[in-house]
Amino acid sequence: MTLHHQMTLDYRQGQLQRRDFLKAIAGTAAVAGGLSWADQLTAKAPELRKQGKACILLWMQGGPSQFETFSPKPNHANGGETKAISTAVPGIEIAAALPETAKVMNDLCLIRSMNSREGAHPRATYLMHTGYLPTASVKYPTLGSIVAHEVNHQAGELPSFVRIGGGRFGDSAGLLGVDFDPFMMASANRAPDNTALPTSSSRFQRRLNLLGKLEADYAANGGEQEVADHKKVYERASKMILSPQMKAFDIDKESSSVRKLYGDSEFGKGCLLARRLVQAGVTFIEVSLGNWDTHFDNFEKTTSLCGQLDKPFAALIQDLKQQGMLDDTLVLWMGEFGRTPRVNPRTGRDHFPRAFNMALAGGGVKGGQVIGKTDKGGESVTDRPVNVSDMLRTVCYGLGIDADKENMSIIGRPIRIVDGGAPVKEVFG
Repeated sequence: MTLHHQMTLDYRQGQLQRRDFLKAIAGTAAVAGGLSWADQLTAKAPELRKQGKACILLWMQGGPSQFETFSPKPNHANGGETKAISTAVPGIEIAAALPETAKVMNDLCLIRSMNSREGAHPRATYLMHTGYLPTASVKYPTLGSIVAHEVNHQAGELPSFVRIGGGRFGDSAGLLGVDFDPFMMASANRAPDNTALPTSSSRFQRRLNLLGKLEADYAANGGEQEVADHKKVYERASKMILSPQMKAFDIDKESSSVRKLYGDSEFGKGCLLARRLVQAGVTFIEVSLGNWDTHFDNFEKTTSLCGQLDKPFAALIQDLKQQGMLDDTLVLWMGEFGRTPRVNPRTGRDHFPRAFNMALAGGGVKGGQVIGKTDKGGESVTDRPVNVSDMLRTVCYGLGIDADKENMSIIGRPIRIVDGGAPVKEVFG
C-alpha cells in the first residue's frame, strides 16, 4: 500500500488523533537563553491567555467518598471508622487522612451540597465534564476544551489543554473541533511520547514538504475538511515539539526542595507538572487520581488514596500562592459522584450522586468557607443544593466565560456552554 493510499484510508477511518501525529513527526526543544526558563515563561504566560486566567482540575476518578474527604460524620454511624481533624479555619473539620490539606484550608472553599441524578461512572463522568449526558447526535465539548476555547487568547507553542494520567479517552473538544482536544499524557514522570527528533532538521522539513504535497492531492479529490483538520494538528504538533517551551514538561528542572514538597507519587508529579504548565501559558490542565470506586474495603482504600492526594494538593496550593499565580489559577477538586452514607456488608460504600462534595481554590475563590450542608447522616442535602449546571456556571463565572454563549453543532443545532443552572457566587465572596 502506498503512503498516499494509507493516508486516504486513515482519513476515511477518522484517525485524526494527536498521538498518531506525534509518532509521525518529532522534534527537539531549542535552548532558551537570557532569563531563566521560569522567569521567561512567567512573564509571557499572561500574553497567551485573556486576563492571564488558567484552570487546574484535580479529577478523582471513580467517585470519592465525601465522608472520607471533606464531609466527615464522625459522630454518626454513617461516618464509619473515619475521624475528623481541625483545619486552619476554626470550626471547619475534614477527614483525618488529609492533615496537610487541613493546613491550607484558608485558601479552600468546600461545597458539601453537590448533587446529581447520574450514578453510572461513564455517564456521570461525561456529565460532570460537559454538563450534558452523552448522545449519538451531538459531541459535547469537555470542560477543558471549553475553557481553552474561551480563555485562550492566541495559539501558543504548547497545547492549550493537557490531561495527565488516567485512562479516560471518551470525551473531547467535540463540536469545538480538534484545535481544543486534550493533549494526553499517561504520566508526568517522563516527557510526552514521540517528541524526540529521529532525523536531521533539514530532512524533517523535507518530510513535511512531501506531506503537504500528498495532502494537496487528497484535498483536490474531495478531502478538503479532513486535510484542514489534519494540517492543523500537524502544524501545532511540529510547532510544539520544536519549541523551547517543551522544557515545561521536564519536572526534573525543578529544585529538589520543590520536588520534595510535592512528593514522589505519580499524582504529586502530575500536580507539579500542572503548575509548570500554567507557568508556561497552558490554559487548562487536568490531573487524574484513581481509583476511588470503593465498593469494598472503603476505609483502607480511601486512607491510601488520601495519602496520595494530601501532600500534592496542599503543595500545589502553596506553590501557586508563593509563585504569585494562585489569584489567576482556579483549582478544582472533584469526582463524578459520592459514596453511599451507609456502609455495605463488604465495608464498602456504593455510588451515591444525591449528596457529595467538591473543593475550589484560587482564581478569586474566597477561601476558608463551607457552602451547603447535608443532614446528620449525610443522606440528603439540607442547605444550598448545587447541581452540575450550577457548578459549571460557577467555573465559568470565575474564569470570565459567558456560560450562555452558544456554539453550533455539526447538525446545525446551537448548544449553550451550560444549559440551565446559576453560578454559586458566594464561592467568590
